[in-house]
Amino acid sequence: MGEALEPVRDQVVIATKFGFDLEDGQSHGIDSRPETIKRSVNASLKRLRTDTIDLLYQHRVDPNVPIEDVAGTVKELIAAGKARHFGLSEAGVQTIRRAHAVQPVTAVQSEYSLWWREPEQAILPTLEDLGIGFVPFSPLGKGFLTGTIDESTTFESSDFRNTVPRFDTEARSANRVFVELLDRVAEQKGATPAQIALAWILAQKRWIVPIPGTTKPHRLEENVAAVDLELTGDDLQEIETAAAQITAQGQRYAEAQQQMIDR
Repeated sequence: MGEALEPVRDQVVIATKFGFDLEDGQSHGIDSRPETIKRSVNASLKRLRTDTIDLLYQHRVDPNVPIEDVAGTVKELIAAGKARHFGLSEAGVQTIRRAHAVQPVTAVQSEYSLWWREPEQAILPTLEDLGIGFVPFSPLGKGFLTGTIDESTTFESSDFRNTVPRFDTEARSANRVFVELLDRVAEQKGATPAQIALAWILAQKRWIVPIPGTTKPHRLEENVAAVDLELTGDDLQEIETAAAQITAQGQRYAEAQQQMIDR
């Protein structure tokens, strides 16, 4: 990544994370001790061939390290020019407020999509109150909302979706109603289900920037085109009315991963 970005460094914004002990290349669990953060950031700077990281996230909240210590460490890194902005990932409301009081938080990254709307309950109002941006990951439901996955789909053995309850066969079958909803609207708008899913997120708040992942150039182009897709008030009301009648089936994470999410 560093080799690719070095020639165009002034044209890109780099975001990366700390929060796990990866000293020997293997993950030894959550670790946001100040010394681990500094070691992680220095290693990232070297690999990325850059002097500063534009947006530095804590990957997961560490229950063993006060968030004030984490924010204070990032504040030192910003003062030293090694980072420009502070971000949190999967952080709860109180954690966000405590961190923000020490070092202003620029962005919070959490899962958000038409089939996972929990952030609307408390996270989004808090971010709006504090002036913090929101960066939803998995805005396409880990690929499910694209309409390319059904109950007969098989994943490679290394694919983490094999461990996700929401992707077991019965849940996938039940959750197809989300795709059917997106399909209906997509047909009306001359778009794809993925583009409708992304346009829906973009229409929620101006300070929301989803980050869909892909490994295929044509999917990247498809996703980017969602920026130019305008959903009218009637479109959004149609989606909202239909979605209100649907309950997503299956947890979004296995139990072990659920325990890593700050509440």
